Amino acid sequence: MVFARSVARLARPAGSLLSQRAVPQTSRGVFSQLGGARGLTASSSRQGKVLLCLYDGKEHAEMEPKLLGTTENELGIRKWIEDQGHTLVTTSDKEGENSVFEKELVDAEVIITTPFHPGYITAERLAKAKNLKICITAGIGSDHVDLNAANTTNGGITVAEVTGSNVVSVAEHVIMTMLVLVRNFVPAHEQIAAGKWDVAAVAKNEYDLEGKTVGTVAVGRIGERVLRRLKAFDCKELLYFDYQPLKPEIEKEIGCRRVDKLEDMLAQCDVVTINCPLHEKTRGLFNKELIDKMKPGSWLVNTARGAIVVKEDVAAALKSGQLRGYGGDVWFPQPAPADHPLRTASYKNWGGGNAMVPHMSGTSLDAQKRYAAGTKAILESYFSGKHDYRPEDLIVIGGDYATKAYGERAHGGNNKK
Repeated sequence: MVFARSVARLARPAGSLLSQRAVPQTSRGVFSQLGGARGLTASSSRQGKVLLCLYDGKEHAEMEPKLLGTTENELGIRKWIEDQGHTLVTTSDKEGENSVFEKELVDAEVIITTPFHPGYITAERLAKAKNLKICITAGIGSDHVDLNAANTTNGGITVAEVTGSNVVSVAEHVIMTMLVLVRNFVPAHEQIAAGKWDVAAVAKNEYDLEGKTVGTVAVGRIGERVLRRLKAFDCKELLYFDYQPLKPEIEKEIGCRRVDKLEDMLAQCDVVTINCPLHEKTRGLFNKELIDKMKPGSWLVNTARGAIVVKEDVAAALKSGQLRGYGGDVWFPQPAPADHPLRTASYKNWGGGNAMVPHMSGTSLDAQKRYAAGTKAILESYFSGKHDYRPEDLIVIGGDYATKAYGERAHGGNNKK
């Protein structure tokens, strides 16, 4: 479904920027049809264009207006943007040269997209976006943007995200997924839904989380929250691998321990959760070679990014029994194609071992409210010309990295995260 609404721009000066706030016009609201998209024309002597890429809510968005992250509800920002005389184009159509996203980005000054339905902003697309000044992620995770190219395009494009907006949501999903896998919940529920009753069939692969060793790959805002929530389960040990250690007092409070080498941590863990960003050094990190170094029969949870694992290798590890289960909500690409191997991968010939869902962990209704508000705050900072962004929201700015979260780069960055 393609749902694109736009405001037609009239006589916009070539040099205008969104940072120059437009004066709202009193006569507005003439609907028109523009290129097959529903359009609203506005008159303003200075306008900027915002391109918004979200997933379609369809009837669900009508049932629940709190579904802000949909093309229908548009983060709740359409009226606010239009009242300032700017243009908002919203679409879910993002793949290929003929997509609405590809066509509209050429003169957009702001692009807003989301990890749950990412509009991939490649170097090739950036080269076409001559007016682009800022890319905003409505949520957390900006790997859908070619960050190196952003640093060298149009004098340096700012990339920002709403840091912290859904960390609790994702951490809760991680814990849920661990329990779903370890307790063998999915096959048990499917059995009941099918009208069957066979306790032995599902209990043969059911365990307790208590007494298990659990480790997280990265211990940032999400990873730390996962460890804190695991404390209540009386795990044997809580481990983490990260380039930057937690403060000793936090380690003591949580009862966790840092492991210097990833392979050493994986060999000890019954359950591993991936909570690191996707960048050059983590893309394809969990391949056959690394999975073979994990404790045989362990569970792997991934709510970070789908491309951090090699999907074929994960499916093969489940089939062989090297992995007892894999779960999460991230895929590559997104939406996942119907034949994606992790849709149907299962443990050996027993079935189960699969707790995959659509990319939903960070888009609970509570999270949507937070990242919609955060997106608006970033836009306000840009529209005003103050550019007084929260430091923790910045990924790249002024042609350089503002964080270490996306790996070491040729540009050193300000290292604010």
